Amino acid sequence: MIILGIDPGTIFTGFGIIKHDRNSFVCVEHGLVRLPASKPLPQKLEIIYDELDKLIKLYKPDEFAIETAFYGKNVQSAMKIGYARGVSILAAVHNKVPANEYSPREIKKSVVGTGAASKEQVNYMIKKILEIKSGKMRFDESDALAVALCHAFRMRTPVKKSKNWKSFVEMFPERVIG
Repeated sequence: MIILGIDPGTIFTGFGIIKHDRNSFVCVEHGLVRLPASKPLPQKLEIIYDELDKLIKLYKPDEFAIETAFYGKNVQSAMKIGYARGVSILAAVHNKVPANEYSPREIKKSVVGTGAASKEQVNYMIKKILEIKSGKMRFDESDALAVALCHAFRMRTPVKKSKNWKSFVEMFPERVIG
């Protein structure tokens, strides 16, 4: 199974493509969609869509995974990332690739073991898990590969159904905020 992971942004949009077979994970490709600062937002969104559309047509992923929006203090930044997410998801949907979303905490926890992991920790673990020997990898790329890995891990573990809140908490203690 081939999974395309996306770390959306309006300066760089990171992408990571992995191949997942049972318990093995192989990095197929990773990189950046670089967005010129001189272009207005609508043209940047068109570039994101066009580049992801090309990647999807070239690598033919079975699944698409993207990081959900992180809402910080800057509303304008959150909205711009939301637009980048939207055109990214649209590229997947137009190509009939199932789209999935994961929160930053869920992605970090699946790759590093803690939802509070730093970008450096995620980058390090991605290189270890996928046995990437190359030196420097931008955080946007390692984050995108982490999104793809998170989806692969989620697919390996079937979703359990709970009968009530107590059984839900027992099955998913990591989801309890306390």
